[in-house]
Amino acid sequence: MQNIMDKLREKKIKHLIQSLFTRKITVIFLIAIQIIFFVLLYFYTAKGFAAAYVIQTLMGLVTSVLIVNSSDHPSYKIAWLVPLVVLPGFMTVAYLYLHLQLNRYFFKRRVDEVSRASRRYLKQNDEIISEIDKCDSSVTPLARYIGRCAGYPTFKNTDVEYFKVGEEFFAAFIDELKKAKRYIFMEYFIVNNGKMWDQILDILLLKASEGVDVRLLYDGMGSASILPGGYDDVLNENGIRCKVFNRFKPFLTSEQNNRDHRKITVIDGNVAFTGGINLSDEYINQKQRFGHWKDSGVMLKGDAVMSFVVMFFQMWELDEKQHEDYNIYRSDKKYFAFDNTGYVIPYGDCPNDLEAVGKTVYLDIINRAKDYVYITAPYFVIDNELVTALSYAAKSGVDVKIIVPGIYDKWYVHQMSMCYYRELIPAGVKFYSYTPGFIHAKNFISDDQKAVVGTINTDFRSLYLHFEDAVFMYRSNAIESIKDDFEKTLLECKELTLDSVNKNVFSRLLGSLIRAFGPLL
Repeated sequence: MQNIMDKLREKKIKHLIQSLFTRKITVIFLIAIQIIFFVLLYFYTAKGFAAAYVIQTLMGLVTSVLIVNSSDHPSYKIAWLVPLVVLPGFMTVAYLYLHLQLNRYFFKRRVDEVSRASRRYLKQNDEIISEIDKCDSSVTPLARYIGRCAGYPTFKNTDVEYFKVGEEFFAAFIDELKKAKRYIFMEYFIVNNGKMWDQILDILLLKASEGVDVRLLYDGMGSASILPGGYDDVLNENGIRCKVFNRFKPFLTSEQNNRDHRKITVIDGNVAFTGGINLSDEYINQKQRFGHWKDSGVMLKGDAVMSFVVMFFQMWELDEKQHEDYNIYRSDKKYFAFDNTGYVIPYGDCPNDLEAVGKTVYLDIINRAKDYVYITAPYFVIDNELVTALSYAAKSGVDVKIIVPGIYDKWYVHQMSMCYYRELIPAGVKFYSYTPGFIHAKNFISDDQKAVVGTINTDFRSLYLHFEDAVFMYRSNAIESIKDDFEKTLLECKELTLDSVNKNVFSRLLGSLIRAFGPLL
């Protein structure tokens, strides 16, 4: 065991030295060459000014028609159309280059194949839908939508435990990992060396040596600059079946936008974890980056765990030729939940279909709220439909409160977010800045009846480009804990006013400019 850890630490030290001088610089250099090529091509074709102007104008006109008639979101279209007016030739080449790549279509086809094949493992018990319909018929359409359009059924007989900070989550996480007898499946956006991951890795290596089926899937961009090259190979050599999803390549390609932002662990079919918490020290406040890191997570036990087994294999099997029988990963023991009144819908969101499941769930909660909607959002960069929904809810008397970071991890996100604060505060939406630091939790709570905890941010990337997951809860006992956490967190926040977000003309102009290109960032 010690030899394995030494080998991994050796790779970490080499990585720290080499990444600054080789890997990062090589990637940046190769991407820069591609950008320079397109810029030079543009200026070269502009030499014969009159003819070039006519040609580029025609190119821009044709491309604008293609963009307007595409199935992309209106905000995404605008982000392309604005620069197209200024640089029609250059933006035409860029747009066509990014949208006519064959690998993009092959990738989408494979995702569709695996998703369709996996649906047979999740069947809806119609009696559960009938029960919900009798309790509150306004919830039934959402349950049916998630089941029919995303493929994830509604469950009972499932307990949900909510964790209000990463430290609490981590303690329960470690405890459950140690109990694993059959398998541990893990899927994360970020895996990073440190106290958190080292402790987890020790357990995974031990379990693998005991014959437990241990698998890890991590995103190729989320961990690209923090894990050394070949890290997955070392894990594979030592019993942990490891894959890197969509490795980051030094090429301009739209496929690089589709990241695996999910955070899932499933153990023996008995327990599942998800939420905003990645496997890195800042998530449990062992490392200070942006003040206190406030995150959230949930642990599920019971029937609904099977949805997370399916979600994991949907990603794991993308590069597999043979399909596994997921049924062998169902729990081998019957679970009896303490919470007999709650309903739970774990669901995934995929960027390769036309269903914005994460956004639809958020809109449904906002539009059907009667008393309140409480939201925690690390990246409050929303589209016009969410702006309209939040404005209408507040204007109709619903108490809409949103907690945002006091310390941002991305300055440009903060500038864009302030544009939305300025638009929504006059409508009655209340924003609160988490003064101790960065809030990374993605929670929605409404009317003491509904809640969502998961990985889905309110920004364009999360809602349209990333693979995501979350848990929708209706009448679950965990909702009380989620609301209590929100109200206690408010005591550490400062309410934002129009005066505080109308800082200066330059800030407003900068935010408006970045907002126009937000969907491309």
